[in-house]
Amino acid sequence: MDLRFSKDQEQIQKEARLFLKKECPMEYVREMFEDEKGFTDKIWNKMAELGWMGIHIPEEYGGIGLSLLDLCLVVEEMGRALVPGPYFSTVVLAAELLIEAGSQNQKQEHLTRIAAGEERGTLALMEPDGGADPGFVQMSAKQDGDGYILNGTKLFVPDAQTSDFIICTARTTAGNNPAQGITLFLLDAKTAGLTITPLKTMDGTRKQSEVLCKDVKVSPDSIVGEINNGWAPLQRVLSRASVCLCAENTGAAQKSMEVAVDYAKERHQFGVPIGAFQAIKHKCADMLPGVEGSRGLLYYAAWAMEEEDSTTASMAAAAAKTFSANALRDISTDTIQVLGGVGFTWEYDAHFYMKRAKANQVMLGDNAYYWEEISKMLGY
Repeated sequence: MDLRFSKDQEQIQKEARLFLKKECPMEYVREMFEDEKGFTDKIWNKMAELGWMGIHIPEEYGGIGLSLLDLCLVVEEMGRALVPGPYFSTVVLAAELLIEAGSQNQKQEHLTRIAAGEERGTLALMEPDGGADPGFVQMSAKQDGDGYILNGTKLFVPDAQTSDFIICTARTTAGNNPAQGITLFLLDAKTAGLTITPLKTMDGTRKQSEVLCKDVKVSPDSIVGEINNGWAPLQRVLSRASVCLCAENTGAAQKSMEVAVDYAKERHQFGVPIGAFQAIKHKCADMLPGVEGSRGLLYYAAWAMEEEDSTTASMAAAAAKTFSANALRDISTDTIQVLGGVGFTWEYDAHFYMKRAKANQVMLGDNAYYWEEISKMLGY
């Protein structure tokens, strides 16, 4: 079995690492951690010039039209560098939803602008009662003439404060099946009645907000996909997003392990590097299976999303997300143990990876949700 990348893929990964090493050092991450906006237009525009915004967007809408794996190669390097900003929310969530379910007009209007770096979007899914399960979607969308009126609250919406539009899940019909009756609406972030309130969270490199809809009026043109049938395309996009999140986790886990190993070589105690002690070197060695396990699941899941049947692909995506999230959690925690007390200080990088690990564990749904989904696909 040949698992090597093509020359083009090797070049994509190499250029991404070189670019981020130069443009997104940890000094920039620290600065954006405390910045209200969370990124700079300068870096965003440079990423757009490299074509990163349109990697997976079809060429007819101004993108490059590459594979999901190609996108994951860039996201993996972003995870390694802990890139702050709305790339994931715009390219992986909003753009993918438009690719999957958007009308021709919506694609032409928004995908072309996203690919050019001129527009940012996000997905509003989570609510106060819970997360990724369709039963938790309770924001109401009541018909008003040929349009709808939305009322409800969304929580932990990534990068909403800097988004130009928000794709929002709302319930248009109540019924016994919670997956039925959900509709996707594309809302301009400046729509009357829509209030965005930034939230203070552990991981300051990924901004999140509360989005409140109070009698928000939307036209029929704002509907993404079909009325009452929004959950199926959303699930397909969330599976692709889970694979991309695995890519981010894998890159972050790799770098966190390197931080631990480098420190174990440089820090001396009793006249020798602390890596000479079994307790330290075995802890560092134990990180490698988590990194390589995540990477293997990542590349298989990215391939399966485009080559395998939907059940196999969805199972691979769920497994990749949960395994990589747990691996990053364990590796980033062990890295801090290797560093000791200084691992929690601002001057060292280790705590940033632990914070991203905790945020990514619940992003797109926690472990319990994915375990339940895997159980269903296994038939019990």
